[in-house]
Amino acid sequence: MKDHKPTELKVRIDKWLWAARFFKTRTLAKEAVEGGKVQYNGQRCKPGKTIDVGAELSIRQGWIDKVVVVSAVSDRRKNATLAQTLYDETEESRVEREKKLAERRAERESQPVPFRRPNKRDRRLIHRFKDNQND
Repeated sequence: MKDHKPTELKVRIDKWLWAARFFKTRTLAKEAVEGGKVQYNGQRCKPGKTIDVGAELSIRQGWIDKVVVVSAVSDRRKNATLAQTLYDETEESRVEREKKLAERRAERESQPVPFRRPNKRDRRLIHRFKDNQND
């Protein structure tokens, strides 16, 4: 009989991103990797790239950029608290993300909020005003 060594789990990067709950579906994770929104150790990669513990991933999700270090590998999607044990976000990334979030909140609060949507009469007046401006 041969001794079976415990082999390290080999997981594709798109499957790991899905298991770590960065993306809702594997398809979204795959599209993000193909679109260059995920970088593996500072370089673009393919969705089939095997992920290693200690690798640094840069992940862009909408307005948010995260830099995480892989601390565990899993191919199963678990609850959110267990999924967060698969990675550690770098301190610089956390500070930068919170700073950008505060900037976006301040920007949104400085914009005036309309008290209501324009009704049919208001829209007609707006269109009439714009047409008169163009003449």
